[in-house]
Amino acid sequence: MNDHYELAKEELSFYGNENTSLQNILAVLIGPKASPSITGELSGLGVDRLATLSIEELKKFQGIGETAAKRINSAFGLAFKIRKFSKKESFTIRSPQDAADYFSDLEQAEQECFDAIYLNTKNVIIYRSNLFKGTLNSSIVHPREVFKEAVRLSSAAVIVAHNHPSGDPTPSREDIDVTKRLASTGKMLGIDVLDHLVIGKDKKYISLKEKGYV
Repeated sequence: MNDHYELAKEELSFYGNENTSLQNILAVLIGPKASPSITGELSGLGVDRLATLSIEELKKFQGIGETAAKRINSAFGLAFKIRKFSKKESFTIRSPQDAADYFSDLEQAEQECFDAIYLNTKNVIIYRSNLFKGTLNSSIVHPREVFKEAVRLSSAAVIVAHNHPSGDPTPSREDIDVTKRLASTGKMLGIDVLDHLVIGKDKKYISLKEKGYV
């Protein structure tokens, strides 16, 4: 019998997810083959780092096989989705910083994600949509996809954001071109594009509105 695994299960059952250690949670995810050395090494990385590890990266740790790697990856993937969609719809955007805080979950994405939030006349968020994942370019980010939801929701304004997995939020030429195209289309439709944010790591972001492109 694996004492580390059995003890982790008991503590998780007794204390619950919120009050037990990350090491115990990892032991339960790994299963009967869990050892204090591997769960200690993984928990030492911290939640934010663990959330970015792919299945192949997890398998590089001694004692982590395909099944355990998939369990860990799936658990943190689910947590990421819950974090992303659990924000209250009553969130009001008053500044680029507010928008950056709302989109902060994009920091953890391993590939570029282009999201949009739709707002009412009081700048309260009424809906969020992930429009695509992949390298940003003007042919993929078509205004039709952005404004289709805006029209359906009768929203007054939209804010778009995407992340740079490199961590550097400096906007590219494509980022600027996409922003101008969306802003121009929004004017024709009477739907304001309030901002386009580029999200980096460590809470870094750049507002293309502040840069004068919106």
